[in-house]
Amino acid sequence: MAPSALEREDVARDAAFNKALHGKSAKAQGGFAAMRGKDAAAQKAAVDEYFKHWDNQAAADETPEIREARKAEYATLTRHYYNLATDFYEYGWGSSFHFCRFAYGEPFLQAIARHEHYLALQAGITENMKVLDVGCGVGGPAREMVKFTGAHVTGLNNNDYQIDRATHYAEKQGLSDKMAFVKGDFMQMKFPDNSFDAVYAIEATVHAPELVGVYSEIFRVLKPGGTFAVYEWLMTDDYNNDDAEHRRIRLGIEQGDGISNMVKISEGIEAMKNAGFNLTHHEDLAARPDPIPWYYPLAGSFKHMGSVWDFFTIARMTWWGRGLAHRFVGAGEKIGLFPRGSQKTADSLALAGDCLVEGAQKNLFTPMYLMVGKKPE
Repeated sequence: MAPSALEREDVARDAAFNKALHGKSAKAQGGFAAMRGKDAAAQKAAVDEYFKHWDNQAAADETPEIREARKAEYATLTRHYYNLATDFYEYGWGSSFHFCRFAYGEPFLQAIARHEHYLALQAGITENMKVLDVGCGVGGPAREMVKFTGAHVTGLNNNDYQIDRATHYAEKQGLSDKMAFVKGDFMQMKFPDNSFDAVYAIEATVHAPELVGVYSEIFRVLKPGGTFAVYEWLMTDDYNNDDAEHRRIRLGIEQGDGISNMVKISEGIEAMKNAGFNLTHHEDLAARPDPIPWYYPLAGSFKHMGSVWDFFTIARMTWWGRGLAHRFVGAGEKIGLFPRGSQKTADSLALAGDCLVEGAQKNLFTPMYLMVGKKPE
């Protein structure tokens, strides 16, 4: 998208809204504990602003105009999605908001870390490098990158609440000297040209209205000779937008995960090339013949657990585990324990979970299409 077509950033407005909505909950334990501290009026505003893009719209009703409207408000859509979803993510998944491959007998958190380590290897990240994490969430992967490589990682995020939580966790773990978290839109970064030795993104640039736009910004801030490695969410080239069932699955993923415009693998590869990168490697890691599917926690497949300690993580992801949690949230909402809109958010996340599994089983979707690009010297 041309700069004139991008949403105008308003840092002061976002900071004020963050303070009104989240208050002191950025330093709460996370999950349901953090959800209790929200402001009801601000929560309603976030719910209304986010769900206006989805309410009363069936897959058959989607038009190019509806899709363009979501793309035009990509930053607001993404920011409010994470205002609503972050606490649920931390409750159900932990502080690294991404999927991963699983080896036989491998515990959940070990697999999550290994997935991050593999990206560090692909990006060539080494000690004392200056590295950018594009769309850093609450900083789980960034903290792991620092501990694994010794690099200095700057996390970019357009959600103030997640920045606050990431900063809190870095301080708590004694990593503040190796980390920084910056508010900003990855489609219009404020960093100077040639600022970073390496750049990575983990399932974050899918929130861009156009991949070539965010990849071009990454290319600009990356030093010549530097590497950009990304795990991208993409529809496979088996996806057919004219197939109503395919479109329903894509829209369920997009609604439940705050995505304005998900595209196919071929378009992702083309975006990397058009941004200027020499593509050195690309591969759908989800297509490797692993004994355990990447989506097993979402599917609630206890037989694939690598450790008994994973029981509660997997239980929270099963249909009945989600159902219990959502009924708890719904009951808490009725008595004022949780703000209104919490149940609606939980239901939307459940829809996404079901569509992610369905999309994977039908070979329509991957959350881990690995692309590695070099910026020419």
